[in-house]
Formats: sequence, C-alpha cells, structure tokens
Amino acid sequence: MRILAITQARYGSTRLPAKVLKKVNGVTLLETHLRRILQSKLITKLKVATTNEEGAEHITDIAERVGVEWYKGSVNDVLDRFYQTALPEMPDYVVRLTSDCPLIDPAIIDHIIQYCIDNDFDYVSNGMHPTYPDGMDTEVFKFSALETAWKEANLQSEREHVTPYIKKLGTFRGGFVFKSDNVDNFDDWSEYRITVDEPQDFELVKALIENLGVDKSCADYVDYIKNHQEVKDLNSYFQRNEGYVKSLQNDKVIK
Repeated sequence: MRILAITQARYGSTRLPAKVLKKVNGVTLLETHLRRILQSKLITKLKVATTNEEGAEHITDIAERVGVEWYKGSVNDVLDRFYQTALPEMPDYVVRLTSDCPLIDPAIIDHIIQYCIDNDFDYVSNGMHPTYPDGMDTEVFKFSALETAWKEANLQSEREHVTPYIKKLGTFRGGFVFKSDNVDNFDDWSEYRITVDEPQDFELVKALIENLGVDKSCADYVDYIKNHQEVKDLNSYFQRNEGYVKSLQNDKVIK
C-alpha cells in the first residue's frame, strides 16, 4: 500500500513572508517540519507541493537537502497543485500537511492514517471538530477522493484549500459521497496554537524549540505551554483557520 504525504509550502505569505525559512538554532522551520514528518512509520513517501513564484527555489533547495522530492504548481489553484504532485505516484492514500505546522507530531499522523485505513474511510482528519492544537492538523484521504475533488470542485474556496469539497460531501457533515470521520484527542487542546502564521506564532514556536528541542511529542509541547502562561499569551488571541474563513467570505464559482 502506497501512502503519500504531501506538505504545502510557499515562499510568499501575506501575514508572515518567508515564514518557513525562519530559523531557530540555525535550522529553518521547513527543515524541522520535513524531518518530523519523515519520522512517520506509515508514510511511504513525502513530497513538497510548492509554487511557481519568485523565492520558491529556497523551498526546493531545503527539500533536496533533506532528500524530499518537490513539485511546483499554481499559486491560487492549490487543489490542482496538490493533485499534480500526487498524480505521478498513484498512491492509495494521501496525507495532507502544511508547512506552517513545523512541530507536527509523526505519532499523530500515523494514528490518523491507521484509523482511516482500518475503517476504510475516504477521508479522515483531526480538524473538522478540533481537539488537537492548531499546528497538528492532519488529513488522510483516498487518492480517488482527491481525484474526484480535482475534477468536480468549482468554488474558489474549494480550489484554494484542497479538501473543502471532500469535507462538504462527506458523511461526517451529512453528505453521501465520501465516507468520512474526525479523530478526537483524548483531551481538548484546541485552545493551544503551535502553528506559524503570525510573528507572535514564531515567537511561541521559537520558545518551544529553544527550551525543549525539535524531537518532543505534541503532549510535551502542550505541557510546556500550560506551565508557561507568558508563552501561551504570545498568540492565544488569533483565530483558527483565518485564511479559509477569508476565502469563504469572498467565494465565487470559478470553473
């Protein structure tokens, strides 16, 4: 069984330009992100889906240094970029990750992969009912579901964010096309933010890496934040999934 992980990474960013190239202890956030994904025991291959825009060479240079293949595609049609990255591999399952989650936990990735496979779901994530920290976002779905979305999704929000079409028509949200489910954490940690979208997010992640290193579990990082209120306060007031919310506000049919 081929399980392909694809992480989205781009140089441009409205809120924090070149955020994945920011360094802690001399190592870029992107390299930390990739090396943590590669600790997964179930993923067959990892690829980076980046863009055809100035600065993308910095992304591909890091990917090559870590030994990860890459694909350059559309800036705005992220669904097409993602699909074209996956297509040559013809995987059974695809794992969608994003590079603004530098401390993604490989054990969480494997847990969601296994749950999806064991129950023959078309789509599983830990984000439709968030109980994990923002920054541990993992989606697992059959390649056939991705291909259906690529062919049929026609809203701007569905092209910019890869999986909204699948989630909308999934059984978890009352649809009938895709068998879907959400994985809940044993405790609700959704108030914690370990993603990097804003300068304050970087300061929190920097504090975690400098004090704990880059090889700890999600639980270890959450425990540190719980015990250091000044760290939690750095970014606790930001909205989750702000980019997708903005896409919905400006949505339109484009295909």
